[in-house]
Amino acid sequence: MAVRKIKQERRPEILDAALRLSEERGLAAVSMRAVAADIGLTPMALYGYFEGKEALLDGLVGRLLRELPLPGSEPDPRTDTDTDTDPGSRPDRDPDHGSAPAPGPDSGWRDRLLACARGARALAHRYPRTFPLLLDRPAELPEAMRVVDALYAALLDAGVPDAQVAALERMISTFVLGFAVSEVNGRFGEGSLGTRGRRGLADPRQVPAHHRLGEVLDRPVDWDAEFEEGLGRLLEVVERSAAPRAHG
Repeated sequence: MAVRKIKQERRPEILDAALRLSEERGLAAVSMRAVAADIGLTPMALYGYFEGKEALLDGLVGRLLRELPLPGSEPDPRTDTDTDTDPGSRPDRDPDHGSAPAPGPDSGWRDRLLACARGARALAHRYPRTFPLLLDRPAELPEAMRVVDALYAALLDAGVPDAQVAALERMISTFVLGFAVSEVNGRFGEGSLGTRGRRGLADPRQVPAHHRLGEVLDRPVDWDAEFEEGLGRLLEVVERSAAPRAHG
């Protein structure tokens, strides 16, 4: 059976259209037909570039990950804030969570891990309706492997034993992706009732800890500080994992 050759020349345009459609209408709106119509192609013509919707979604994941700041990577011009006077006016900008600079080739392991983690959170704020897709796809794409490889390299440079590197990478990635998705999809939000209102609807005997912590739970949360605190604790885990080798 002959292998169908996938066209390349319009793939960036197609992925940009899919990303735009996802941010405007949600991931459920991304279909071969909708993306084709957006850029003036027939659905059949789009199959020359992507084998189907699953391949299109994989391409969308790669499109997002190419914006992550990795050592030696060039900044994506679509996140260059110097050319836009209104950062909130474009779907790839967030006024409070702009794109982070890529760490230099001589950056230490901490700086590289922090840059990747902060960059992922910034990416979630730039593309809040599309970013959750990163949790739904296996990390087998070339772009995903490059990100994971950069994390592996940082952990190895920290002195983490080879046998522990993959598990630590999964711990870091799970925290960063889970926090970022929860932050942008509303899971961390107070909802229409607020913490006090939700607590008032529940029987204190069924949620006693909520009532005990009521005063604390009603305080505003500094999500930036909480994220940074979580990263700090993860760095401590990395240091403890590396300690036996460093002092052995």
